[in-house]
Amino acid sequence: MARYTGPRVRISRRFGTPIFGPTKYLERRSYGPGVHGPKSRRKHTDFGLGLIEKQKLKYYYGLLERQFRGVYEKALKRRGVTGEQMLQILETRLDNVVYHLGFANTRAAARQMVAHGHVLVNGRKVNIPSFALKVNNVVEVKHNNVSRQLATKNMEMATSRSVPDWMLLNKEEFKGTVMRIPTRDEIQPIANEQAVVEFYSR
Repeated sequence: MARYTGPRVRISRRFGTPIFGPTKYLERRSYGPGVHGPKSRRKHTDFGLGLIEKQKLKYYYGLLERQFRGVYEKALKRRGVTGEQMLQILETRLDNVVYHLGFANTRAAARQMVAHGHVLVNGRKVNIPSFALKVNNVVEVKHNNVSRQLATKNMEMATSRSVPDWMLLNKEEFKGTVMRIPTRDEIQPIANEQAVVEFYSR
């Protein structure tokens, strides 16, 4: 299972955005990493700006380049605005939904939770983090002590995060339902998805 395992704060400092969640380190050093970070005033070309936006989304959702390119190509074949379709594909991935429901504290942890078989979709075990969820799909934590204890601990730590309106959570039963596909306004992307589309369409 390929994933980024390098220094996370360094990535957040590079883009000046808390890609992997809030961090006090980014507040103390709000400039780029490296010895020239504080003095860097480099201007970016349109290509460079598109690359930056693409990298933000890629790291945010925990995908490598080949996977992310696949998301773009899939969105390109759908009707509607390509950028919005791309965001909807990313948001309705199983690992992302598990994270939003509070069963995991980070997307990386959610990805691992799915891969280790702790999650059911419509009553069946699914261990593919990129599994595409549809409307009315039910995501549930597996009914055993290890899985439920893990989810309980994470849900207690995730009380500061609210579940998006396009999902319905039943805490007592450790279940969540995808009520509808989220709109762009509900997703509030960390990057400019249109710049990503223009970057790939060159």
